[in-house]
Amino acid sequence: MTQIETTTAGSLPRSQALLEANAAREFEADGFTFKSTPEFEGLVAEAVRDVVARQRDLGITQPGDGEYGHAMSNSVDYAAWWSYTFQRTAGLSLTGGDIFTAPVQRSEPGNIRLTSFPDRRDWTAFAAAYQDTDNPISTGSPATAFPATTGPLSFVGQEAIASDVRNLKAALQPGEQGFLTSLAPGCGARIENEYYKTEQEHIDAWVEVQREEFKAITDAGLIVQIDDPSLAENWDQINPEPSIEDYVAFTQLRIDAINEAIKGLPKELVRLHLCWGSWHGPHSTDIELKHILKTVLSANVGQISFEAANARHEHEWTVWEENKNLIPDDLILVPGVIGHSTNLIEHPELVAQRIERYAKVVGPERVIAATDCGLGGRVHEQIAWAKLASLGEGARIAGARI
Repeated sequence: MTQIETTTAGSLPRSQALLEANAAREFEADGFTFKSTPEFEGLVAEAVRDVVARQRDLGITQPGDGEYGHAMSNSVDYAAWWSYTFQRTAGLSLTGGDIFTAPVQRSEPGNIRLTSFPDRRDWTAFAAAYQDTDNPISTGSPATAFPATTGPLSFVGQEAIASDVRNLKAALQPGEQGFLTSLAPGCGARIENEYYKTEQEHIDAWVEVQREEFKAITDAGLIVQIDDPSLAENWDQINPEPSIEDYVAFTQLRIDAINEAIKGLPKELVRLHLCWGSWHGPHSTDIELKHILKTVLSANVGQISFEAANARHEHEWTVWEENKNLIPDDLILVPGVIGHSTNLIEHPELVAQRIERYAKVVGPERVIAATDCGLGGRVHEQIAWAKLASLGEGARIAGARI
């Protein structure tokens, strides 16, 4: 019997009490920073204890805090993994404009730029589907408005990350390894910039901001999962479609930013999460993994978490197999073997087969079975917990066969 480690990609369903408590919170004068109270903090601490215990009961061996320290006030919210940083960063303010309302940007060879979210190529190719009010492709409602960078950025989330660390460590059992999620610098820099002269300066500023949060997590002996869907997702946000060469260069700048931000941190405590965006759309313009794998593997991390279960990317397990010579010998693969984009609950046997594919590539000791993306805010909580039960059972099946 081989022990197959299991984890999640971060977000898990919030309790109704936690959703309501977040919705009832007031904002500071800036309009997007939440006020907090001892009562609210106590509620979060209790919720984290409960969600860690529930993961453990279902067979999750490396639990997280469900991202409960990241505000979510609606049961459907695809932005909480990102918008939490607004609470922890100085130099931001509401300007009335954001990535959803910004003017479209057109790219040229050698000069590619991100356009607005509504101008994404998948969104425009399937405009009727995205705009169908009877059966909408929803991304829910974020807990706060998106600000812009209007001044020098700095990290002011010391108390917030200390609370996240304290809550998770209090919920873990002796010897149990936990993780917390944190935003990648390149993702932070996707908000509107009205202060820094260049895009590179904006990214560099986010490196300095996020470095402090990364270090606080690893200093506590926890794994930091650096969320960077933009590495793959940016492809769809560039209009018209760029060349692979230009996109790889564009992406390498964001990998370099991650490497700068994690410099000096213990590699075994750093996980990079790669995905193509978790909204439930066609994803017809997702870039193929084969075009960016070498670039992603240049990240100096100990683990890489990636989508491997959904219908658009499950077949790409063969890309890992065909390029196993590029995979560093000390890199742990964290494939998603449970999907966030369907209400279908994966059969444990299917989960086991997915795990076994990757175990054959790098060995079972270097595979941690996970979810594609966060389940919280994306599928109903009853379905989410059933999916995690299937993940735990599938890992047991695979472990018995390997």
